[in-house]
Amino acid sequence: MWKQISIKTRILFILAAIVIVSTAAGFITMWYTHKVESILSLVIDKDVAAYKTAIFLETALINQKGFVSYYFLDKDPDWLRQLGEYRQIFKQRLDEATATAEGEREKTAIETIRKEYEKYVHLKDMVIEYYKSAGVQGQASLHPKSRGIFFKILSLCEDYKNIHEDRIKMAVEDSRSRSMKFRMISYTAMISGLFLALLLAFMLVNQIFGPVRKLAIEADREGKPFGSKNEISALSRSVRGLIKDVDLTHSELKKSQEHLLQAEKMALVGKLAAGMAHSIRNPFTSIKMRLFSLNRSLDLTDPQQEDFQVISEEIRHVDTIVQNFLEFSRPPKLQVQTVSPSTIVDSTIQLLAHRLRSYDATVKVNRKKPLPQVEADPEQLKEVLVNLMINACESMEDGGRIVVDEEEQAVVGSKRVAVIRVTDDGPGVPESIQEKIFQPFFTTKEEGTGLGLSIAERIVKEHGGDLRLISKEGEGSTFVIVLPIKETDD
Repeated sequence: MWKQISIKTRILFILAAIVIVSTAAGFITMWYTHKVESILSLVIDKDVAAYKTAIFLETALINQKGFVSYYFLDKDPDWLRQLGEYRQIFKQRLDEATATAEGEREKTAIETIRKEYEKYVHLKDMVIEYYKSAGVQGQASLHPKSRGIFFKILSLCEDYKNIHEDRIKMAVEDSRSRSMKFRMISYTAMISGLFLALLLAFMLVNQIFGPVRKLAIEADREGKPFGSKNEISALSRSVRGLIKDVDLTHSELKKSQEHLLQAEKMALVGKLAAGMAHSIRNPFTSIKMRLFSLNRSLDLTDPQQEDFQVISEEIRHVDTIVQNFLEFSRPPKLQVQTVSPSTIVDSTIQLLAHRLRSYDATVKVNRKKPLPQVEADPEQLKEVLVNLMINACESMEDGGRIVVDEEEQAVVGSKRVAVIRVTDDGPGVPESIQEKIFQPFFTTKEEGTGLGLSIAERIVKEHGGDLRLISKEGEGSTFVIVLPIKETDD
């Protein structure tokens, strides 16, 4: 029957038994603690207090007898005053005992003490009165009687004290008995828990760790024995190694596919660019020259002038597309010179002044001082800025504002960089496509080629810098250009 149960169920069953035994032991401990606390509380609050009361009664009664004797010796009225005080104390303690009395035996003892004490007080008062009026002869006959009542009250107080002494002994015996039972239960729980733990250990070693050890040896790629190492750790390491190999193989395969696709695209672009260089650009150059001549020689009406501008703009757009393909397939060499990026920013804004007005866009430059000089090709950096600003204008459909922030920063290794941020208040770039924005041929425009940002990124990297995008959908976009500053000889 036991062998027919699955290992998982067996382990869960044993763990449940251990939990039940531990929980039961905990509840028993709590219950026993509560009971012991109740017994001790009862003993301390009632029986010990009553025991002390009996002692106080005896002491107060003996003091009263002494005060009367002292009065007979020196006739000092202060002894009578103290006698009255101790009588009050005796009655007060007796009232307290009456209020807390439980059981018929206890109540009867207290009531008997009260009655005998009243007789004793009455006789003592008579003795004192006789002494005051008739002298010693008048009260001599009352002494034996009062002495008998005195010792009787002492005996009753002793009986009352014994009642609570017996209760305290019973409470101690009860506590000992409960402690013995609790120890037996604890021993039983400990033995049961130990047995269940040994059973669980036996199952883990023989039915789990043994097979896992064999599996770990078989799964080990190096085929080396792992000795006394943790079997689970060894198996986990082997499995992680296999998963890592699979992930690495999948990643390499994906990269290879991407590189192959990219290589195919580059080959196609190269062929297209070479053909377009001879087949398209030369005719377009001739068309642009003729249009320029016609624009200077013809007197066109406003509608004709508007049509003429549209034709010129579309020809320029086609020429830009061809130029992008040519630049991407055959990037020009950098014509490096020492120049401040701030100068390139200013010349770019001046160059785009007319187009910015056509888009109803404004540009603001935040600059504390011109940026330090860098080693760069001004024309190619200008192309990067033109691309970013035109993209910003096209993203802001109804016009907007472009902010260019310039600053100098220090990076790791005490190197300095020039940072240019181009920010627009357009709709922003969705997070899902931000990683693809610099890939060749990726575009969200209906008429775009998807090469502008790819070319801009390549140009910045050729300058030893970095171009990145910071954008949140609905909150505009910021393109950050980072260029290394030329080191000066101190």
